Amino acid sequence: MGFGSLFFLFFSVSVLRVNGDSTNGCNLFNGNWVIDPSYPLYDSNSCPFIRPEFDCLKFGRPDKLYLKYKWKPAGCDLPRFDGLDLLRKWSGKKIMFVGDSLSLNQYESLLCMIHAAMPNARKTTTRTDVLTVVKFEDYNVSLMYYLSHYLVDIVSQPMGRILKLDSIQAGSTWLNADVLIFNTWHWWSRTGSAQPWDYIQDGQKIVKDMDRTMAFTKGLQTWAKWVNGNVPPTTKLYYQGVSPVHYHGQDWGESATRTCMGQTQPVNTPTYPGGPVTQEGIVKNVLSSISKPIYLLDITFLSQFRKDAHPSKYSGVNFPNDCTHWCLAGVPDTWNQLLYASILQGK
Repeated sequence: MGFGSLFFLFFSVSVLRVNGDSTNGCNLFNGNWVIDPSYPLYDSNSCPFIRPEFDCLKFGRPDKLYLKYKWKPAGCDLPRFDGLDLLRKWSGKKIMFVGDSLSLNQYESLLCMIHAAMPNARKTTTRTDVLTVVKFEDYNVSLMYYLSHYLVDIVSQPMGRILKLDSIQAGSTWLNADVLIFNTWHWWSRTGSAQPWDYIQDGQKIVKDMDRTMAFTKGLQTWAKWVNGNVPPTTKLYYQGVSPVHYHGQDWGESATRTCMGQTQPVNTPTYPGGPVTQEGIVKNVLSSISKPIYLLDITFLSQFRKDAHPSKYSGVNFPNDCTHWCLAGVPDTWNQLLYASILQGK
């Protein structure tokens, strides 16, 4: 297909309202990527919030076609993002992203999208080791990011650092927010020096290691119980779906040695050859156990086709080939458009 062609990527994924109704009239997560000359939604050079690891153009990415793709749901149009309208809807509220650097990716995207709509808005920024707060003063809206790789705790003890699958101590800070958007998965598979713990505690048992998907499941179940027991009914709850990676070309029908490096177009197949992500099914199963309304931003499949949209070597940090995070502007902007659409629909 040529650059201007439509990439029809149909798959049956729905906006998920756990223990509630599905989205009326249109499945926002069933659709295709199309070229839109008006994209991107903002100029990354003018956004003061993008960290070096996501700032691909600044660090030398030569191609720009990846910036021109718009997500087009089947049967309807995704509402054009309106940053001013969103600030008005969120007036007086605190919105918190809780999770790893994929949450940060979406958080900084949202800040850029709002900044593009309101470049002269008065705002203040405060940071600690784990919490970033950007407050839009004229609307009394605080957009917050809380760094939590696992959602459950890592506790330092004399024997070492222990990942406690049944403990959440940071949650008291999360409860200050009116809107919570959670995410975890990517750190659960880390090993060696990239692993920030020495042991795993599962109940009364402390082990050196265990199956990581099983550990992830147990940790997410602890989080679900915490939500059921602690989050007030007035708090809006979202879960950011599992963001896919592109390190193995066989997942999209290329050689196993191919990665996101040098990719300039989305995957051009009716379905994603690599199939679903196992952890996505775990997330959906755990969310179904939550007694409160919680909405899944089911970003996995639509993002799987975007092998072209990662930083690869074009970032300001020491990642020789980053096929995990996403360039900004880019795919996380679509995640935030989907978030905005759910708000317009009253979700």
